[in-house]
Amino acid sequence: MPSPLVNMTGVAGGQSDLATWIIAISILISTVLSILAFLGVAQGIQLRVWKSQIEARLRVLEGYVNDVRDESKKLLRKLGVKDPDVVAARVLDYFVVEPVNIEPTDITRRLERVLRTEEEHIEQIVLLALGSRPKGVEETALFKNAVTLLGIANAMNLLYKYLRHMLLLGIKTRNALLVTQLWMLLPYYMRIAKAYRSAARTISRGMPIGDAAGPLVAYRLVRSVAASNEVLYREIAKDTVYATIEYLGRRVYVVRARGPGSTVGRPGEAVEKLAEKLSQGEIAAIITVDAALKFEGEQTGAIAEGSGVAMGDPGPEKIKIERLAVRRGIPLYAIAIKMSFEEAIGAMNKNIVKGVESALERLKQLIQETSKPGDTIIIVGVGNTIGVGL
Repeated sequence: MPSPLVNMTGVAGGQSDLATWIIAISILISTVLSILAFLGVAQGIQLRVWKSQIEARLRVLEGYVNDVRDESKKLLRKLGVKDPDVVAARVLDYFVVEPVNIEPTDITRRLERVLRTEEEHIEQIVLLALGSRPKGVEETALFKNAVTLLGIANAMNLLYKYLRHMLLLGIKTRNALLVTQLWMLLPYYMRIAKAYRSAARTISRGMPIGDAAGPLVAYRLVRSVAASNEVLYREIAKDTVYATIEYLGRRVYVVRARGPGSTVGRPGEAVEKLAEKLSQGEIAAIITVDAALKFEGEQTGAIAEGSGVAMGDPGPEKIKIERLAVRRGIPLYAIAIKMSFEEAIGAMNKNIVKGVESALERLKQLIQETSKPGDTIIIVGVGNTIGVGL
């Protein structure tokens, strides 16, 4: 019979040999990986993996671009354009050159001229293809919605080309850092693209979007104090109207974009022209109501109150109101309705509708707090007025 001591010694020796082999293999693998990393082979493998993942996302993004372009062409056909492919192809690569900013003098006016040229020229492209200016509320709304869809298609096409450019440039120069940054940021860009794709479908159907919260508050304010047959809207700037109402002894001018077509109008120009009709010191306050991007964790439809001009404008429209306020010493108040980027350009949901109701009550409260009977106040419902009629 073998000795128990011998058996125990044999087992211990076998375990020692196994551990030695595991350590040796680990050292060998580490050495090989270190050599591969030094030679750049591991980095090349990682680049190939990231490249394939980015290319897959780009194919999805290209599909989004095609979907939005098809939606815009459908709307153009519905409007009466015979060859929507030509119009879409012409607008898809339209670009805007920013004005010189090294010399800040009068930069907002120059930017305004560039932006208005873009807006007017794209509308002109559609009008030339259409053959005549649209007539009636419904046809005008379709025209405005089609122009907005073309703008979305243009933005998505630019995003796709930019991301493709960064990928190809990173691969061409073997710049691992550039490809890594693109790979890390791509989920964020895809989130934006998906939101635009969803917005295109909403706009093509003429449904109100989250950004219409400001004009909807203005609409509800007018309807809450005046019967429908008593409301008279006057056009004061391109695609922009105002109504005059009496509220608790105050004269209130309510400014908003003309609906129900997709447009933000020119609220700054409208307020400026409206102020020209009123004497110095007559305006007690200017209150703007607009949708605002929420922080993650904030509730959709939450209301925030502040000072200044609540307006997501590149500058020209917003600065008109600010300069007017400075010249005449007018207080500027703002009410924001919180929502995410996807909710702002997507179909308006019930939480935003509740936010509109809350903003209306806060607006009425603010009117009472910032003025007295006999005063004049200007209310501006800022935002895209698609789906919100007069």
